[in-house]
Amino acid sequence: MVTLLLRLAGPLQSWGVGSKFETRTTSKAPSKSGVLGMVASAMGRDREDSLDDLASLKFGVRIDQEGTILKDFHTAHSASRKTAYVTNRHYLENGCFLVGLEGDETLLFRIEDAIKNPFYPLYLGRRSCPPTGRMILGFRDKVLYEALRDEPWLASEWYRKRTPSNVMLEIVCEDDSDLFSESVRDVPLSFSQTRRKHGFRNVRRVLDGKTIENSDSGIKKPMNAQFDPMFEVKKEVR
Repeated sequence: MVTLLLRLAGPLQSWGVGSKFETRTTSKAPSKSGVLGMVASAMGRDREDSLDDLASLKFGVRIDQEGTILKDFHTAHSASRKTAYVTNRHYLENGCFLVGLEGDETLLFRIEDAIKNPFYPLYLGRRSCPPTGRMILGFRDKVLYEALRDEPWLASEWYRKRTPSNVMLEIVCEDDSDLFSESVRDVPLSFSQTRRKHGFRNVRRVLDGKTIENSDSGIKKPMNAQFDPMFEVKKEVR
């Protein structure tokens, strides 16, 4: 089986899964629905077109650079424009993710070509969130989890300096078995404006999916240091 790897990074991203109405939250990592929506847009598909081929792809994410949550608000008007209301929007700042798609090789080659030459502009969850840098990392002759696990760390230099010397990267990957998996409703079945629909998939979260020895870390831990939870209290007493 072949896996296509993508790098998704940008100043802002937003990956909604269960949010509705005035409050739009974001997941801490790209959703299958959001990424396949971007792919369908790049391929020039209409909102009424079938998504069966894209939905059949296995999807996984490795969190290489955790984004921080940014909350913003927008003022919107009702249809009559006589009243206004506030909507809250959440974004991820400065995140970087390794995304994998596993499945039919012919379809994956079409996806690669579409992302390189998109029919519609690419964006990371919302139209206000354009991607930056290289997106296509290429094909790996590996199953999805192994491809995500074996790829080099993608974090920015400034982020590496702010993280410890040992880093564990979380991998969130589709898992057909019910063992240690959870159900997530982010499989796109229809993007139609009148009948938007999503299905469920099983995912497994591996918190230590990849361990990194970060030689760029600027955080120096003293040798044989022991953590004392009462340190600040003792200092006040003195």
